[in-house]
Amino acid sequence: MFQGEETIVGEGPVLLTYGEGIANIRLNRPEAGNGFNIELMAALHDIIMRVHGDRRVRAVVLSGNGKLFCGGGDVKDFAAKGSDLPDYLRMATAWLQVCVAGLVNLEVPVITRVQGYATGGAGLGLVCCTDIVVCGASARFMAGGTRVGMAPDAGATSTLSKIVGFRRAMDMVLTNRFVDAEEALRIGLVTSVVPDDGLDAEVLRYARMVAAGAPKSQAATKRLMWNGMGRGFEASLPDEAREVAALSGTGDALEGLRAVIERRAPRFTGE
Repeated sequence: MFQGEETIVGEGPVLLTYGEGIANIRLNRPEAGNGFNIELMAALHDIIMRVHGDRRVRAVVLSGNGKLFCGGGDVKDFAAKGSDLPDYLRMATAWLQVCVAGLVNLEVPVITRVQGYATGGAGLGLVCCTDIVVCGASARFMAGGTRVGMAPDAGATSTLSKIVGFRRAMDMVLTNRFVDAEEALRIGLVTSVVPDDGLDAEVLRYARMVAAGAPKSQAATKRLMWNGMGRGFEASLPDEAREVAALSGTGDALEGLRAVIERRAPRFTGE
């Protein structure tokens, strides 16, 4: 995505590069539509933990190599397990859960880049557990769980209804119809829709914008917003007050106030 990107993980089912304060995580099973299996999920979790421990990172871009962002679970892999499938899926679901929880708990904003399909527990689940979602005009979304006699996972039974509303979520998970990019934007499933050939530029614009923000402020804001999804209004107020008071003593908060007074762009350092 950038000139001079540093390659951190250059081979395997998930790749990681870094540049301009932005970590680029790319699913790398294009021959299988970036379908999730245990090997991919274990690799993704490892990379999320690497990013979590890298203090240089100010934003994350999550994408998939090839024509699709993610086609969900690898159904051919699942079908090959035969009678052992329940045991396999218990492990696979556990891995998927720690991956989506890891993305939610990253202190930096996560921007998902969607081309082609984002389907199934893995594909739609990743869309629902990240902070900003940018898709191309030809993108399509589908829940997919009940289509194969299973149920939504990756936390989508909680996140999807909070994002698009209960009735729309029930429609999506029970009918498994495709939601096109235009509808996804209208119902709030995605943040932005752009022509397919403008996808990289729009993702980069968002990534640079959030990477320029005050890290402690954005980490606290992200945490409050995600925690607020499962709480009532009154329960969220004490946490908000505590975070605002703590942040007011940081160097970035003082720099932000000075920048407003001086009518200039702030220069945040993470202090």
